[in-house]
Amino acid sequence: MTCTPNPQAWHYVGLQNYTDLITGAVGRFWPQFWITLIWTFSCVLFHDTLGLSLAILLHREIRGRAIYRVLLIVPWAVPAFVSAFAWKFIFDRDSGIINAALKAFGQAPVDFVDTTAKALTTVIIVNVWLGVPFMMAILGGLQAVPADLYEAAEMDGANGWQRFTNITMPSLRPVSASVILLGTIWTFNMFPIIFLVTRGGPGGSTDILVTGAHKAAFEGLRNYSLAASYGVLILSILIVYSIGYRFFLRKQGEVC
Repeated sequence: MTCTPNPQAWHYVGLQNYTDLITGAVGRFWPQFWITLIWTFSCVLFHDTLGLSLAILLHREIRGRAIYRVLLIVPWAVPAFVSAFAWKFIFDRDSGIINAALKAFGQAPVDFVDTTAKALTTVIIVNVWLGVPFMMAILGGLQAVPADLYEAAEMDGANGWQRFTNITMPSLRPVSASVILLGTIWTFNMFPIIFLVTRGGPGGSTDILVTGAHKAAFEGLRNYSLAASYGVLILSILIVYSIGYRFFLRKQGEVC
């Protein structure tokens, strides 16, 4: 038996779907929006700082540098959903590796997703592990910095911190600007980590906008118009962010 759509039942709603979503009449846009901002800012901050630190470390002449580079890029090569399942097992309360170690030392097991703070911290840790290798693309920018600049600065008496702030950071701005922009967009839409590790729990408190859109479309009463509204708003937010970010860089004399 097939169902034939009834054109007579259709009616134009204009911007009502967006109004309902933004005002909270349907969905949980604003709680998910703020969680998305916390999630994105925290992940990108750790991605950038850890990625830059590792890139600087691996830029030096150390034994086994090639092996370390390969090992650190492995998380980026593994599909995100595989990483999510692996880390979910690690953090599992009953059979996870961390709680197994705690039990071995006579400690009580920890439920890593029973509160919003712990669940959000857990998924941030997972995403940082997954995203740091991408930020290590800065390593290519480090290799492009002329060694003569460091030698001249050292001869002038500049210490390590002064060489970092006056040579390394300015030289990396074009690369880091692009990496941060792409990393922000990627993290903002990072669906599998949240969905597979916490499923937005507890009680939907760690849902971000993309998981909210998925739940609207595929869970409970399937509201495809609500999910589509989520999608348009997510795209609009990222477009505004990208334009503002590019404008800021242009004012600083950088191009992204």
